[in-house]
Amino acid sequence: QVQVVESGGGLVQAGGSLRVSCAFSGRAFDHYSMGWFRQAPGMQREYLASISATGLDTWYTSSVRGRFTVSRDNALKKVYLQMNNLKPEDTAIYYCAASYGSSHLKLSDRYDYWGQGTQVTVSS
Repeated sequence: QVQVVESGGGLVQAGGSLRVSCAFSGRAFDHYSMGWFRQAPGMQREYLASISATGLDTWYTSSVRGRFTVSRDNALKKVYLQMNNLKPEDTAIYYCAASYGSSHLKLSDRYDYWGQGTQVTVSS
């Protein structure tokens, strides 16, 4: 049984940094591509970033490229999203997801397992 659990959310001032983590439990973590999404109140879930199973390839949506960095540690079965220069519009619930596939990772329906999310609030 695969589970993913996010942690590390919180309140930060605009311009600050925060790192959210995702812990994977279950087998074959190194076979899963991992993605980060977020959902703000009243908005649809938004793709942010993804990382290949090996960690060698990463992808980002344009709104966070250069500010956010996705990484993973396959030995620890963890994925991270380092967020710098945060803005009030980054306020949302941040979700981690696991995909056994490796294509179309911007699409939420490509993911097999989702966490419950962690709240990130950026004050102005």
